[in-house]
Amino acid sequence: MGVMTFMRTKMGYFLVGGIAVVLALFVLEPLLQQGTAIFGASRNSVGEIDGKEIKYEEFNPKVEQSLAQFRQQYGSNINPQMQAMAIDNAWQAEVGEVLLGKEYARLGLIVSGDELYDLINGERPSQLILQNFSDQQTGQIDRNGLMSSLKARESNPELKAKWLQLEEQIEKQALQQKYANLIRNSVYVSTLEATDEYNNRNKLASFKYVNLDYSSILDAAVKISDEDYQAYYDANKKRFDNPTETRGFEYVSFSIKPTKADTAVVKTQVDKLAADFRTTPNDSLFAANNSDVKVPYTYISKGKLDPAVDSVIFNYPAGSFYGPVFSGNSYKLIKVVDSRFSPDSVKASNILLDPSKLGGEANAYKLADSLKKAIQGGASFAAFADTYNTDASKGKGGDLGTFARGTMVPEFENAAFNGNTGDLKIIKSQFGIHILKIEKQVGSSKVVKLAYIEKSLAPSEKTRQTAYKKATAFLADVKGDNFKDLAQKSGYTVALADKVTATQGFAPGLDNPRPLIKDAYAADKGDVLPTVYSMDNAYVVAHLTDVMPKGQLTLADVKKQIQPMVMNAVKAKMLTEKLNKALGGSIDQVAAKLGKTAMPVQNMVFANPIIPGLAQENKVVGAVFGSQVGKVSKPIEGDKGVYVFTVQGFTNPAPMANTFKQKETMILGVTQRSLGAAFQALQEKTEIKDNRVKFY
Repeated sequence: MGVMTFMRTKMGYFLVGGIAVVLALFVLEPLLQQGTAIFGASRNSVGEIDGKEIKYEEFNPKVEQSLAQFRQQYGSNINPQMQAMAIDNAWQAEVGEVLLGKEYARLGLIVSGDELYDLINGERPSQLILQNFSDQQTGQIDRNGLMSSLKARESNPELKAKWLQLEEQIEKQALQQKYANLIRNSVYVSTLEATDEYNNRNKLASFKYVNLDYSSILDAAVKISDEDYQAYYDANKKRFDNPTETRGFEYVSFSIKPTKADTAVVKTQVDKLAADFRTTPNDSLFAANNSDVKVPYTYISKGKLDPAVDSVIFNYPAGSFYGPVFSGNSYKLIKVVDSRFSPDSVKASNILLDPSKLGGEANAYKLADSLKKAIQGGASFAAFADTYNTDASKGKGGDLGTFARGTMVPEFENAAFNGNTGDLKIIKSQFGIHILKIEKQVGSSKVVKLAYIEKSLAPSEKTRQTAYKKATAFLADVKGDNFKDLAQKSGYTVALADKVTATQGFAPGLDNPRPLIKDAYAADKGDVLPTVYSMDNAYVVAHLTDVMPKGQLTLADVKKQIQPMVMNAVKAKMLTEKLNKALGGSIDQVAAKLGKTAMPVQNMVFANPIIPGLAQENKVVGAVFGSQVGKVSKPIEGDKGVYVFTVQGFTNPAPMANTFKQKETMILGVTQRSLGAAFQALQEKTEIKDNRVKFY
């Protein structure tokens, strides 16, 4: 039982170990959102990776495992964005498994039986073994726990299956490391590259400049031609290679936030509840039955409650009543049942007895009492723990380490924190009968026991129905070509969400957008989406306005998007002409002709191209470091305006003291980029179809 409990508590990491390594190693997230072609795919096909069909019934359990990991890490309340991330993690791992698996086979990479044995039992075990079999206090591997688990698997089918999964993940991790090492060993930084990098970060330039800002010309004074759009598009074509299909939609929200009438009704209910709460003979039961948020009826330390409550309630004496007070969209009513000073943390040991294996609870209590008396008589607690224990501390002498409040079940926690160092206690919990030994109590701070009621301010059914009727009426009347006009005529605000990918879990202003996004990817451009979508605080009607396909976007696709840049490009021509007319003489004379003052910049470095008080201007600073001293430059088009400058001088750095160290620093960065680039190259030569939007 102890081994199985140990494995169950750790198994959340077993199945995701390989996933985590793939993600960390190859920086997959921005690279794997490939394709949304869903036509012609089988009904249960989540996607296809290099010819391998990914079926829903095989993929979905991996999604559930990923979601379980998120719940373990962040709690049970998983929002739509976290859910989308969990699904994406599972998909990214699937892509990595297929593509890297083929690479391993092509390169002849394997993990031998001896290697796998060493990764489990050797002097330098796998990180997955260390994660799951290390002592939390010392950080050292628990060899006894590891060997006990390995022996127990032979007679326990469930444990054996979990070990097979763990070994598979260890093998995958080892193959990933071998592949990464191959790439790392191919990386090289030359002495010339190291010198250039050193100079870029240490060579200083001082110069004076004059600039004419784009904002000095009103947009209304500029006429943009089709030729201007085409010229900008042609010059920047590589920017418009879309890695994955995106869609845009406009929408109208119909608020379902509580009205003044709703607030008044809830306040009346809360006032009555407060009156009953003050006089109830059973505080804890009354609170449990009436609170929207369950706060354990046990001692809690400062910092665990809503900040508005937490800042005052610890100053209240036992017997005090707090509230009703409104904060964070809910009313709080609190009775301070007790307050005391208590340890901040406790170090304890434990022997857990399982009544089902001892013939019932009475026998478990009898054995616990016998063990307690023997320990009090001088017997070894650790020896008894390793013999009788049925939880994860077996093999560790029952050592639970040091824990704070909120870590253990209430019965165990109360006994540990309310006792004294050296106490031996017998406790019953949902897990069985415990013998608790309090080894040490650390620190002391005030804790309170509260009967806590929280009532949320929510919209009434009438408010919801009114908003829904407005939304359905608008949906019935609207057409694709009059969406914005009808919304404005009706007094509704139109919001926009653009560049939305098929799998993302968020959209501007929408807290639960997945159903809407799924329908958007099943619609045609110009369609009004077919239903009213329910968000936490609104109903939404939407209209698909934009479809940006994967691949090279056309000028028509990006024309609206690039309009501000094209505007600046046209302004740049006008300002360049103005600057050219002013050229002749020194930089100060050029500035005088323009009615401006030449601005000095001291000690600029190439690696940090920010002009003080202005902006980051890469082209301008790059031109500075490529110019001759004392020569007035030609006009340079920057991001904020057009510039001319004169370099006053350069200060060269001292000779590089340690070329080897400079190379080592650069290799670390180049290696990380190379790992990501290698995986991106694999994807670019692979056909990947992603149909997840049909299912999630």
